[in-house]
Amino acid sequence: MTTCLRISIVDYPGALQSAVHGLKEIFLFANNIMAEEESGLTFSVCIVQPDHLASSTHNGQIVILPPSAEGDYYLQPHPSLLQYLHQSHQEGAILCSACAGAFLLARAGVLDGRVVTTHWQLADKFRAAFPHTTLESESLLINGGDIISAGGLMSWVDLGLEIVAQYAKPHIMRKLGKFLIVDTGKREQRYYESFLPKFDHGNKAILQVQHHIQAHYHQPMSIPHLASQACMSDRTFLRQFTQATTLKPTQYLQRVRVQKACELLETTTQSFEHIALSVGYEDANSFRKVFLKVIGLCPSAFRARFV
Repeated sequence: MTTCLRISIVDYPGALQSAVHGLKEIFLFANNIMAEEESGLTFSVCIVQPDHLASSTHNGQIVILPPSAEGDYYLQPHPSLLQYLHQSHQEGAILCSACAGAFLLARAGVLDGRVVTTHWQLADKFRAAFPHTTLESESLLINGGDIISAGGLMSWVDLGLEIVAQYAKPHIMRKLGKFLIVDTGKREQRYYESFLPKFDHGNKAILQVQHHIQAHYHQPMSIPHLASQACMSDRTFLRQFTQATTLKPTQYLQRVRVQKACELLETTTQSFEHIALSVGYEDANSFRKVFLKVIGLCPSAFRARFV
């Protein structure tokens, strides 16, 4: 006897169409593999429009919100979609999002107290809008059981594979990955993240310090030195800098140096020891630990992945 698992993909205004139709095809390909193995499971996939949710006869046991390609619908969704998501969750559906789709889940009121991910470039906007939801933007995918979220714009592929692995079997997911020629190994969004500091916070004194760091990151810097650039006491500077940038000065300087190191690893053949010196670290081993903590890969693995 074959079990049918119903999946609804919501094609909301501005949704990334490669994800909408690509997800459907992933599950269709998975069906082919499962049929060959006589697994007893099949995915029934339906693409639904927000305007037709009330009349849809396909009640998804899994509901997927793909990334947004254009527009701001994900910021101002129609109430009917939010009601559909909330009610589906209350009735036991698994809600899934990729990239900006997490905003729709949050606005539907199902993410309070939960841990999710979204695209790293949307992280500040998400945290400001939904302070009661924990965002781990360094993660590519977070499976919370009834809520599954994926981070990057192309993370819909990872999301589809995760659903196949969870509801079929992991070995079927790996066979599917080989067929699609897609990397099914563990990844993190922070491998791909670039450090984009906030400069539009309105604090001119802190902005001056940020400009100083960008120009002199390779030189030794202490809190008293940076505070003097802002004409503040150490304590006032620490408070205002953290408030303006969301990072402590030492963390901020680390991120700037790591970003510069990433650029050099990708664009030059310099040794990591030489790169460490050029970004302000005399001890390459110490910087290697910082690099691994921030990026999630050691420098050699980072270079091998992206060069």
